[in-house]
Amino acid sequence: MFDLSGMTALVTGASGGIGSAIAGGLAAQGARLALSGSNAEKLEAFRADVAGDHVALACDLADGAAVDALVPRAIEALGGKLDILVNNAGVTRDNLLMRMKDEEFADVIRINLEAAFRLMRAAAKPMVKARFGRIISVTSVVGVTGNPGQANYVASKAGLIGMTKAVAQELASRNITANAVAPGFMTSAMTDALNDQQREGILSRIPIGAMGSGDDIGAACVYLASKEAGYVTGQTLHVNGGMAMP
Repeated sequence: MFDLSGMTALVTGASGGIGSAIAGGLAAQGARLALSGSNAEKLEAFRADVAGDHVALACDLADGAAVDALVPRAIEALGGKLDILVNNAGVTRDNLLMRMKDEEFADVIRINLEAAFRLMRAAAKPMVKARFGRIISVTSVVGVTGNPGQANYVASKAGLIGMTKAVAQELASRNITANAVAPGFMTSAMTDALNDQQREGILSRIPIGAMGSGDDIGAACVYLASKEAGYVTGQTLHVNGGMAMP
């Protein structure tokens, strides 16, 4: 079950915390990966650590031309096909609404939402031709609940959810699914730095009483990428320990 042997995948933001867990999960189930990120050195080091014959493709997601070229590069590097696209890369430029600069809003939308659109558009063509595909976008619980100081980030993540629904409807007849995964609070270097009071405040909002891990998101992506999830499309899979139940 959930065997991805013989399948190929492009994962953006692959060397980050959640991205590396997603990549590791897909690789463990047999997928061959094109790993993308902005830091070529870090990306190559991560590629060397992942068991299997994978490729590293550095890409600046703020550069529209570079994003448009990423899927063709991945297809060429992976031997001529792309079965799975995981839009995981994202940035934050937090600020209160009245203090948020135009560039802080534009940067987040460009990388988190526009780049995902460009990659979906590029991946759709070979997937339609193959009559198979899995498109997965990593959104966030705040894309549903909102969060103060993150109007730009929330807009980008809510946009991913809406775009996923539209793409799912367009491509369903070609055996291509499009879904989103919405993480809640995940353990990270940032959460490790929280003091006890801050940590307790967060945990009090999570019915399970613990933060999640990147592996939880990786497992969700493995499921959505699998053939077993072929009847699941246009959905947002919330992985948040019960913090939000939309």
